[in-house]
Amino acid sequence: MTGPEQDPETPDFPEAVATPAHRSRLRMQLVWLVPIVAVLIGGWLAVKAVIEQGPQITITFKTGEGLEAGKTKIKFKDVDIGIVKSVALSQDSKRVVVTADIAKDAGRLLVDNTRFWVVRPRISGGSVSGLGTLLSGSYIASDTGNATKTRHDFVGLETPPAFTSDVPGREFLLKSEDVGSLDVGSPVFFRRLQVGEITAYNLDSDGRGVTLHVFINAPYDQFVQTGSRFWHASGVDVSLDTGGLRISTQSLVSILVGGIAFETPEDSLAQPAAATNTTFALFHDRTNAMKRQDRIVHKYTVAFGESVRGLAIGAPVEFRGIVIGEVTAIHTRYNPATRKFSIPVDINFYPERFTSRYRAGGDGGVSENPHELGDLLVEQGLRMQLRTGNLLTGQLYIALDFFPNAPKSKIDWSHNPPEFPSMQGDLQSLQQSLTRVVAQLNSIPFGPIGQNTKDMLRNATSLLTRLDSEIVPQARDTLVSAHTALDSANTTLGPDSTLQQNTSDAMKELARTAAALRSLADYLERHPEAVVRGKKEEQP
Repeated sequence: MTGPEQDPETPDFPEAVATPAHRSRLRMQLVWLVPIVAVLIGGWLAVKAVIEQGPQITITFKTGEGLEAGKTKIKFKDVDIGIVKSVALSQDSKRVVVTADIAKDAGRLLVDNTRFWVVRPRISGGSVSGLGTLLSGSYIASDTGNATKTRHDFVGLETPPAFTSDVPGREFLLKSEDVGSLDVGSPVFFRRLQVGEITAYNLDSDGRGVTLHVFINAPYDQFVQTGSRFWHASGVDVSLDTGGLRISTQSLVSILVGGIAFETPEDSLAQPAAATNTTFALFHDRTNAMKRQDRIVHKYTVAFGESVRGLAIGAPVEFRGIVIGEVTAIHTRYNPATRKFSIPVDINFYPERFTSRYRAGGDGGVSENPHELGDLLVEQGLRMQLRTGNLLTGQLYIALDFFPNAPKSKIDWSHNPPEFPSMQGDLQSLQQSLTRVVAQLNSIPFGPIGQNTKDMLRNATSLLTRLDSEIVPQARDTLVSAHTALDSANTTLGPDSTLQQNTSDAMKELARTAAALRSLADYLERHPEAVVRGKKEEQP
C-alpha cells in the first residue's frame, strides 16, 4: 500500500471506489418487474374467473344426508354442471340450505320449474335406483323445465320424480277412497302391459279420499279416453259372492308391489282421447269399474220384516236373473203403532235395464208414466223378496218377481224415496213351517206314550216268556208230526210206489174207454138208425 505512512495500530481497510448513479437505478427497476408481472397474471386470472364464473344458486332440502361441501356434484343427464360450495342450516333450523356454483354454460337450465333432488340408493315401487352412489357418493340431479323465467333459489324434491320433462306422455289424476297397497313408482297396466306408473299421491283437503297422479307413456296415452275406467290391480283379487268364486290378477309385479289397470268399455271406444290432468275415479276392482253406467236411476225403499243377515251394500237386485239394480243402504225402523221393527233397504233401480221401451196403447195398456206402470205391476203381484244367492257364503240378494197369490198392496209414493212392497222370503217361510212343526211336536204327550210303550214292552216280554215255556214245545212236537206225515206222503207218492202204478193203469184204462166212446160216437153219426135197428153185420 503506497502513500503516507500509517500508524501500525490502524487496521488495513480497502479503499472505496465510486460507482456511477445510473446503474443503481436500472437495477432497482428490474426488481419491480417480477411483482408487476405477478399482479398482471393474477388480475388476468381473476378477470377470467369472473368472466367464466356461472351463477350461484341455493337449494333447500329437509336433510343434508349425503351432501358435502366441495365434493357433492350437481348433474344434468349425468353431466357435471356444478358443485356444492356450502351446506348450512336455515335460520329456523328446520331445513338445510345448499349453496352451489353452476357452470356458466348451464345457466340456461335455471328456470322457474327446474327441479333438483338428491340421488341416493332407494327402493320404491318395486324398483331399485341409485346403486351407483354406493361407491361414488350421493349427488344432486336436476331436470330443467319449459318455463322462460329464470330462478336461482329452489326447493329440492325429497323423492326423485317418476319421469323427466323430456319423456313423452301425459299425466292424469285418479280419485280413490284410499291408496291401498299403491306407492310412488307402482306400475300402470293396459291389457296387462306396463304403460306407466304412479308419480305422486296426496290426501284430499277434506280428508275423504286421496288423489293419485299417474303418468302414461306415449304412445299408450292415446288409449286413455274420456270414458276409460281405472281400478286397483294390486295383489290377487279373490271375490266370493252371489256370482261364485272369481280370481284375477295383472302380473307378478302387481302381486308383489300393487298396481293400477285401465280399460275403455266397448260402448265408449268412440269417445275422444282424454286431456292432460283429466280426473278419473279409481275403482276397487274391475267388476265395479266396468259396470254399466246407467243414465236413469230411480230410488226406492223396500222394508223387510225378516233378518237381512247376508245382505250387503252393493248386493244385486235381479228380475229373473237380470240385474236391474243394487242395494245402496240398510237401516232399521221402529213402528210405535205396531211396536215392531222392520229393516228398510234403499235400492237404486235402473229402468233402462228392466225394459228398453214402453209400449203405450199396446196390448196390456202399459203406460209410460212410472207411477201408473208401478201401480199396475204391483197390482199384478210384483214384489221384492230376499233370496239366497250363495249357499256356501249365505249371501243374499233381492229378487223382483211376480207372486199371483200375494196379498194386495201398493207402492207408497208419499215416502221419499217411495216404498215398494215386499214378500216374505222362502227361507223365512221354511223357518216358520219348521217352527209350527216343532210346536206340534211339543204338544204331543210323549210322557204317557212312553209309559204305555213300557207297559206294552212288559206285556210283550211276558208273552215271549210264555211262548218259550209253553207254546214252543208244543209247536216243536207239531212240527215233528208234520215232518213224519210229509215223509209218508213222499213214500206214497214216489215214482215206484203201488199208488203210482195203480194210478198209471187206471189212466190207461180210462184212455182206452175214451177211445171206444169216440169210435161209437163216430159210428152213430154215420148210422143213426143203428140206435133202433142195431149194428148191421158186415158182409163178408
